[in-house]
Amino acid sequence: MTELRRPTSPATASGLRVEAVELRRIAIPLVAPFRTSFGVERQRDVLLVHVLGNAGEGWGECVAMEEPLYSSEYADGAQRVIEEHLLPRLFAQDHLDVTDVARVLAPIRGHRMAKAAVEMAWLDAQLRSAGQSLAAYLGATRTSVECGVSVGIMDSIPQLLDAVGTYLEQGYRRIKLKVEPGWDLEPVRTVREHFPSGILLQVDANAAYTLADADHLAALDQFDLLLIEQPLPQEELLAHAKLAKVVRTPICLDESIVSAAVATEAIEMGACSVINIKPGRVGGYLEAAQIHDLCLARQVPVWCGGMLETGVGRAANVALAALPNFLLPGDTSASDRYFRQDITAPFILEDGRLAVPSGPGIGVEVLRDVVDGLTTSRRVVRRVG
Repeated sequence: MTELRRPTSPATASGLRVEAVELRRIAIPLVAPFRTSFGVERQRDVLLVHVLGNAGEGWGECVAMEEPLYSSEYADGAQRVIEEHLLPRLFAQDHLDVTDVARVLAPIRGHRMAKAAVEMAWLDAQLRSAGQSLAAYLGATRTSVECGVSVGIMDSIPQLLDAVGTYLEQGYRRIKLKVEPGWDLEPVRTVREHFPSGILLQVDANAAYTLADADHLAALDQFDLLLIEQPLPQEELLAHAKLAKVVRTPICLDESIVSAAVATEAIEMGACSVINIKPGRVGGYLEAAQIHDLCLARQVPVWCGGMLETGVGRAANVALAALPNFLLPGDTSASDRYFRQDITAPFILEDGRLAVPSGPGIGVEVLRDVVDGLTTSRRVVRRVG
């Protein structure tokens, strides 16, 4: 059994005293519509959390969508929860170490994406003041990470083939196809037959099927896929365990995995053999690191999922994906996969990989003029007393 050890807190003596938090909303257009089984996105409504502390500043990104489609959280709700419920508890602490943020916020049920955004900003600020990178703090073992790309549901198979061909030419190491009932076997078959047999290929259903579709999903076994991601509804761990006995392709859970505790149960009941870790979905990067560690100990491979993050969230995801048990290429695509203009210096694909930021904190600087041009609202919440 392999055990990973990391520092319990950044190298600062007394944590961080936050004086104010800026909640900034931006609207950033996508280069093309992104369609999944639960909807279509044409632009990202992003909530940025900007922490201003005694020792500096930090940035976090909330991955909640504009509407509660991927999960019950959504951007407007996340902002309200942060402002009215999370920040008062954090401001009640004089100095607070980032490792205590989750404990202080624990009385608030759920709202993991909101909590993750606050924790990320806190981590960035505290690590910047310590001169330590997020990658080093989490225990990264690589200076670059392999990248996959997620391909949305298309209007036609020729359009799909064009998109996949373009991404392979750009150097992406793995292709993920979004699927849903009526758009699954034929698109996957055509992609597998059209491109070299050695390409890494997986599918993502975003919970679009039921256990009654088990035999249909088993037909995907013929295509030598890396995994089937989240085929059934997120609450149905037992159903996933039953499905895993019918299909040969490894089952990967995404929406179902909301904490280290749930990840442990899912593994032990045989509901999955691979896990997609999204820090926003599980409440933050510290919880994400715990999931990585427990999967490492159980020899369950993980990979880093994406939520169409800007360079702020992408920087932190790439740092996380550099940990040793991230054995499969993640959805850590280059900036130009989604945005013509990112809010940080762009992440650029080189030989199918992205460089892990090595600067303090998340390791990137926010382009304030770009953010100002995209801002739709701005609210500053200050400490009282």
